[in-house]
Amino acid sequence: MFNLSAILEDSSRRYPEKAAITYLDTVLNYQQLNAAANQVANGLIEKGIQPDDKVALSCLNLPYFPIIYFGILKAGAIVVPLSVLLKEQEVAYHLKDSEAKAYLCFNGTEDLPMGQMGFRGFKEVETCKYYFLIMPQPDDPSAIEGVETFGSLINGQPVTLDAHPTKASDTAVIVYTSGTTGQPKGAELTHINLFLNGDVSVRLCSTNSDDVQLIVLPLFHIFAMVVLMIAGIYKGAHSILLPRFDAAASLALMEKHKVTIFAGVPTMYWGMVNCNLEGFDLKSISRSLKVALSGGASLPLQVLEDFKDKFEVPILEGYGMSEGSPVVTFNQLDVGCKPGSVGTPVWGVEVKLVGSDGKEVPTGEKGELLFRGHNVMKGYYQRQQATTESIKNGWMHSGDIALKDEDGFFYIVDRTKDMIIRGGLNVYPREVEEVMMKNPAVSLVAIIGIPDEKLGEEIKAFVVLKDDVSIEENELTHWTKSQIADYKYPRQIEFVASLPMSATGKILKKELRNQN
Repeated sequence: MFNLSAILEDSSRRYPEKAAITYLDTVLNYQQLNAAANQVANGLIEKGIQPDDKVALSCLNLPYFPIIYFGILKAGAIVVPLSVLLKEQEVAYHLKDSEAKAYLCFNGTEDLPMGQMGFRGFKEVETCKYYFLIMPQPDDPSAIEGVETFGSLINGQPVTLDAHPTKASDTAVIVYTSGTTGQPKGAELTHINLFLNGDVSVRLCSTNSDDVQLIVLPLFHIFAMVVLMIAGIYKGAHSILLPRFDAAASLALMEKHKVTIFAGVPTMYWGMVNCNLEGFDLKSISRSLKVALSGGASLPLQVLEDFKDKFEVPILEGYGMSEGSPVVTFNQLDVGCKPGSVGTPVWGVEVKLVGSDGKEVPTGEKGELLFRGHNVMKGYYQRQQATTESIKNGWMHSGDIALKDEDGFFYIVDRTKDMIIRGGLNVYPREVEEVMMKNPAVSLVAIIGIPDEKLGEEIKAFVVLKDDVSIEENELTHWTKSQIADYKYPRQIEFVASLPMSATGKILKKELRNQN
């Protein structure tokens, strides 16, 4: 048997008085964190939650998230973490699709009324029996009349519990894919999937009990959940929680708490590089920070170089996906690093690139990235056909186009679905974005394909300019044309103040396409 919650129980025994979680002025040590998770498990069991039942969770980066997450696991149930940005109908879809029996949802704020939105979605799903509203303080009265609170769920519950003896191969978490193509699908990740990927993350960061992590990536997202939360709790690290990314707030916390580990998506690094750095002790931040990780989307080389110049810490870029628990490849300090690459396969994982014929492509040629190992998901929940199409002979088909160099380092070229076919020629948006980012006036770029009667698709760029800098569309068009092949440069450029982004900081190209 193996239950992932064993990592919390072990750290509670090893480091009972050590700080585990800090949010604003609230500090929980490992003993308190474990005790609170036990109360959650006892409360759920009393309500009738059985092993293998699904329990959904919508929560910002607050101490409640790890408390409830591990409480669900201790009860032998399955965690279904949901994006905090879901609207009523989306909540209903996820609850119904996952067959969730209970739903715990944070009340939210005026700008983000999660509790109201979640409750309306919950009421549309007959099979979901229990709704618990998480209030800012456990003893706060419910903000929705007649609705039970998280505080009432755990009130009076014992702080001790023997966790349910799950099998290592049992599903621990169902993580929903972003749904950029079709409806979101739930990737079933097992206890051993998540533990081994957490161990891989520990190796990447050399995480230990002296480390301080800043967690600003959303905990409902697999990247923060495994690489930071699970890895950190496993090794007894101290995690500082920030519910929403703000460059200045992040840097202030890094300086105050002497953060040693930071993980973000490219837009977060872009934000820190372009932040007003006056008043921050960059030397102090650099002395403490031992590793910075990037994942979730391709990191523009210009941002990588700018961050290293300002903070004197290199960003280690990697590649992963929900279906890979999530880490697949990474730049690893003990193996070697190459800027611009996503590194080499992590421990226990094999990677290969194949062409449309299914055969492995030669070194230096583009192919679809496939991987197999301990990290491959169990499958898509209740979707056998989609599972069979994605996992063949143990190999997970990622849908991402990559190439491998002579040293075995992988480079993500683009998503298959993002590739533009212009007049029969393949254009990879990331390549064009990298080129345009080198223009002194350009701060951020997103390239998409738009319908064209003659060529099938034409190339369009959405461009965010740097502050107090201007450039004409035709000037930027000619500059880009001079840098790359004629068929690759954008024929249309639209200047925008910002780009639409997901809760995890990914640029939402689907929304840009819909605008056209």
